[in-house]
Amino acid sequence: MILYRLRCERDHDFESWFRDSSAYDDQKARGLVTCPACGSVKVEKAIMAPALGRGTRKFAAEPAEPVAEAPPASVPAVAAPAAPVALMGEAEQKLRAMLRAVREHVVAHSDYVGPDFASHARRMHEGEEEPRPIYGEASPAEVRALIEDEIEVLPLPVLPDERN
Repeated sequence: MILYRLRCERDHDFESWFRDSSAYDDQKARGLVTCPACGSVKVEKAIMAPALGRGTRKFAAEPAEPVAEAPPASVPAVAAPAAPVALMGEAEQKLRAMLRAVREHVVAHSDYVGPDFASHARRMHEGEEEPRPIYGEASPAEVRALIEDEIEVLPLPVLPDERN
């Protein structure tokens, strides 16, 4: 297995494991390597620092002769590793893009009411508050009560990369 640091066309850095370098090349050619942040398939390998072994216990147990340490080389700052890349087919990529678009539309065209979602939805249903599109949080019990009272609610789609 080999770990590659990757970067998309929008400069999002992330890492992914591959069986070997030819597996990376094959998956990239088939459009299966995508950026977890933006979904772009225009991904390239980024510069990585080599992983160096620390030696074995045998060597650690032996007395070592003093060695003058070289000053640390100037290493450019690297972004924290991103979530692993999920390999997905074209159909799943399109589905995720549609779900992301739905979520972005709701967020852009609705009022965020936070944890008071259930009470706002109930007041609008009962005519105590002007109806408007809202989104927020509600517990499963609150959602169940809204549905039982025939108050329409829908969960916002959550994509796997939003949970990481």
